Amino acid sequence: MSADARPTRCVVVVPVKPPTYGKSRLTGIADEHRRDLAEAFALDTVQAAAATPGVDAVLVVTDDHRLAASVRTLGCAVIPDGVSDDLNATLVQAIAEVARRWPGAVPVVLCADLPGLRPVELAGVLGEVHEQVEAGRAAFVRDHTGTGTTLYAAPADGFDPSFGVASAARHQGTGAVEVGATATSVRTDVDDPDDLDAALLAGVGPHTTRASVGRATPSG
Repeated sequence: MSADARPTRCVVVVPVKPPTYGKSRLTGIADEHRRDLAEAFALDTVQAAAATPGVDAVLVVTDDHRLAASVRTLGCAVIPDGVSDDLNATLVQAIAEVARRWPGAVPVVLCADLPGLRPVELAGVLGEVHEQVEAGRAAFVRDHTGTGTTLYAAPADGFDPSFGVASAARHQGTGAVEVGATATSVRTDVDDPDDLDAALLAGVGPHTTRASVGRATPSG
């Protein structure tokens, strides 16, 4: 394949709260186990992203030193959280770092709570993302509830994420194009115990599998 025919390169940015503070909606679970699950979700997410065709690199944004060491063993780059209380501002800073380290790559933000993420499905979504970004448009994936966002991408010079409550409507309202409507594993984030049970039934990565040993699900 000639250089000109190569597909657009992608760098996936995964922001991760320190697991000690993450996944506070996993109620009824001991704090230590909740921390282990939050870390496991992130590790399975970045491992699947790193294994996805078309992904040149995964950049994890976190202030958690233990998690940073773990994701480096998976071949991921790590930078600290730039604006701890403002996810969107942190992501804008991270995308500037992507543009510096990987010039010309398409920056894609992926949430860190997708323990069942399948590389083949993410690759399909990135194909849709490339079409939109090459046309100068942003793209997003709506979460399984229909209100949140699990993935956002845009040209580096127009990167304007709007994560938070009801983010899907805000992204759509700014002209971002919805993609990945049938990519179940890219849409299935885990916020609460019901989400976790559903993810376990559908299948999760090795880290979440180990962290969930002994957890009962509705199917027994």
